[in-house]
Amino acid sequence: MTESRVREVLGDEEAWVVGGAVRDELLGRPVLDLDVACRDPRAAAGRYAQRFGGAAFPLSAAHGAWRVAIEGDREAMTVDFTPLPSAIAADLATRDFTFNALARRLGDTDVADPFGGRADLEAGVVRAVSETVFRDDPLRLLRAVRLESELGFRMDARTEALARESAALVTGPAGERILAELVRLSADAYRRLDQLGLLAPLGGSVGERLDALDDPDFRLVAVFGDRLGRLPISNDLRRYARALLRARKPDDDGARAIHRFRRATEPWALDALAFVDAWSLSGAVEAARAADPDEPLVRGDELGLPPGPAIGRILAAIEEERAAGTITTRAEALALARALTTEERA
Repeated sequence: MTESRVREVLGDEEAWVVGGAVRDELLGRPVLDLDVACRDPRAAAGRYAQRFGGAAFPLSAAHGAWRVAIEGDREAMTVDFTPLPSAIAADLATRDFTFNALARRLGDTDVADPFGGRADLEAGVVRAVSETVFRDDPLRLLRAVRLESELGFRMDARTEALARESAALVTGPAGERILAELVRLSADAYRRLDQLGLLAPLGGSVGERLDALDDPDFRLVAVFGDRLGRLPISNDLRRYARALLRARKPDDDGARAIHRFRRATEPWALDALAFVDAWSLSGAVEAARAADPDEPLVRGDELGLPPGPAIGRILAAIEEERAAGTITTRAEALALARALTTEERA
C-alpha cells in the first residue's frame, strides 16, 4: 500500500526504491522503512504528507533527504525521499554495503545490482561498496557490526580490514547517531565491536555482566558503566544507569537486606540483581514487592517535626523496620519516631 501511495504522488516521475527496503524484500523480511530516490525529495515528501498524513521533515540537510513519519501505518513507519542527481548507478555507488546498493524502479520488480549485492545476500556477506565507505560516514562501522548480528552475516576479509583500519573514526558521528546504533546491538555484536577495536574508542568494554540480562538498556550500562553519560541518553536511562551502578549485592535474602537493596534500586531492583550477579535473590525481591503495604503506618506531617531531612530519615527507618517485621502498627511506628527524634536531637 505504501509503495502504491508513493507512485500516486510521484506519477510518471523517475523514482527508485533503494537500499534496505530492496534488501529486506529479497530476504523475505518485513519492510518497515521505504527509501525512495527521486528528483525532488522535498517536494515529494511534502505532497506525500499532505495527501496521506504524517509529518515531513528534513532527514539530512547536507544530502537533501526528507522523511515522512507515518503514524498508525503498519506497513511502513517511515518513507524517506532521497535525491536522484543523475543515473541510479551513481546513487548506488555512494551506498555502504553491496546488499544495500540495490534498487528497483518504483512499481517494477527488476532489481539493479551493479555491485553483486544479491550474491552477497545469498552468501551471507557484508561487503563494502568502496574503499572509502567508512571514511565517507564512520557510523557505518557500527552499522556493519549491527547488520552482521541482525542478519547472521559476516564481513568479508577486505571489509573487516577496512573496519579495523578505520577504528579511530568511530567516535566521529554525532552522539545521537552513535546511540541509535548501539541500542540495537546484541551482546555478541558488542563483543564483535571489541574484537574489531571499535568499542574501546567509544569508552566501552565487555565483561561477564553483558550476558546477565537480555535488554538493550542493560547492555549499555554493562558495557559503558559511568561513561554512558557521555552519550546523549534520556533522563530515564540516566536514572536507570545510576540505580544499577550504585547497586550493592545484598548480604543475604533477609527482609531487611532486601528492603535496603530495593530502596536503592527500585523500580529496577531485578535488573540490579542481574547487574551485581545476585539473580538467585530475585524470588526474595518479587516476594517483597508482593508484600508491599498499600498505605504507610505514619506520614511525615504526623510526626510533629519541622520540615527537613530528619523527617525523611525517620520515615525511611520506619519503613525498614516494618519490612523487617519489628513493627506492625501505627502506635509502634510513632513510638519509634519519638525515639529516633530524641536521637536526632541528642
